[in-house]
Amino acid sequence: MQAFLQRHQLDVIGVLSGFDRLLFRGTLRSISYAEGLDRFLGAMKLMYKDFAAFAQDCSARLKDHAQAMAQKADRPFLYLSNSSQSKEQLARDIAARDHIEQGLVCVLRCVEPCMSFSIRKREGAFRFVAEERKCLHLYFYSMDREFGLMHVRLATWLPFGIQVCLNGREYLARRMRQAGIGFEQRDNCFVRIDDLPRAQAMMDQLIHRKWQRLLNAWANRVNPLPKAMKLFGYYWSIRESEVATDVMFKDAAALERLYPSLVDHAIKRFGSSDILRFLSRRVIASRFDKEVSSSLLDRGEGIRVKHRAEENSIKMYNKQGSVLRIETTINNVRRFRVRRLTTWKKVHRMRWVPMRFGLADLVRRVQISRAANERYLQALACVDVPAPVATLLDPLATRVIKEGRPYRALRPISPDEAKVFQVVLDGRFLLRGFTNRDLRHALWPKHKSKPDEPLQSRRQSGKTTRLLRLLRAHGLIRKVSTTRYYRVTDRGQKTMSASLILRSADLTKIAA
Repeated sequence: MQAFLQRHQLDVIGVLSGFDRLLFRGTLRSISYAEGLDRFLGAMKLMYKDFAAFAQDCSARLKDHAQAMAQKADRPFLYLSNSSQSKEQLARDIAARDHIEQGLVCVLRCVEPCMSFSIRKREGAFRFVAEERKCLHLYFYSMDREFGLMHVRLATWLPFGIQVCLNGREYLARRMRQAGIGFEQRDNCFVRIDDLPRAQAMMDQLIHRKWQRLLNAWANRVNPLPKAMKLFGYYWSIRESEVATDVMFKDAAALERLYPSLVDHAIKRFGSSDILRFLSRRVIASRFDKEVSSSLLDRGEGIRVKHRAEENSIKMYNKQGSVLRIETTINNVRRFRVRRLTTWKKVHRMRWVPMRFGLADLVRRVQISRAANERYLQALACVDVPAPVATLLDPLATRVIKEGRPYRALRPISPDEAKVFQVVLDGRFLLRGFTNRDLRHALWPKHKSKPDEPLQSRRQSGKTTRLLRLLRAHGLIRKVSTTRYYRVTDRGQKTMSASLILRSADLTKIAA
């Protein structure tokens, strides 16, 4: 990311990274599966024939409780016949109309799909079966003192699933207003913040917040049944998280000049391997057989580029004219790994294992999302170089001397050099870099099929070593300390990308 910021330092006024939307999910784990619900009914001394009446009574109690909350606060209790209607916009309109600054805004009701249980006959016996059904959901929209407009969504049918949706930008706006920090907010982003380091520190506090107590308080407010039935409280997980990195430009004109080139580069240059690397995924064909896609959507407020790998995605927006937003959305954290203490073969040790949906791995989730955003910006650092190509390529065409040893000039437009540049810039080497062997196998693929030719192998290895020294002498790559890996420098990213683009440029357009 630093290369991108340095490249556009005259136009960028600051960067803010943190949560955009955060969706928590609460589960009553003791009754969230068929066997658990069966045991619960046994403890309640209820028969299967009484289950429907019991569940309907629970639903009626929840609806009565919600209606009582709305009446006590003198707020609307509305039924929506169309579940696709924007509930958030309706709540915002009600809050603006009634000048609600804190407290309950409204309670909305609508029928939506949910996962619940039905009694079915299986193998000669009746038992509970998990099925997708429809039930009434209650939306409690509130103007919270810390988070602004937020909502709690409660299913009124067993097992009473609950969701809490918050917005990190609204939280930051309220914190900065209390601290007296000047800012300009448009919609869901900031185009100016007077004290960015303090604002970033405030945003980072959400990562380490003790969420369990806060979420339980919201859940107990809208659902009194678990405590009345002596059930364990909700287990909280993160259903969806959006971590956005906003690059604030000094004005809309500066971003408008750059953004078309960013969009063109993202759509045309970022392949499947690049997208997987952005999202910390290993590019191994035998281990990844799912779809990776990129899409472009021209909306009223701007153009959105979206790259998706299975359930997770990374997006680029131009928000409110002057804000470039890179946003990573994680729906399935099992695609990523976290290092934690585990028991393996009766031995306690630290291992890399799949991440959990629970609150325990929230910090790691944010780390992965921020790193993805930074890698994406780093890959865009080579776009729209503000200088003639000659200023980049001419230094390569001269002989250099490093540590008393001469190195020949490069020929950046020649087919041989272009092939090397293309291999070095491959997206699969973006994270960990590349080795002599990686470069050798990419340049001479026949070598892998003839391991019985040691002389040829030594010659190609020596030739690759000399090639690596040549690229290092010209400042295009650097060696990672104490390892065998090499990485492309910022100068190398710009220079080699420019030479490849120049080779593939349309002659008719250049001549015109």
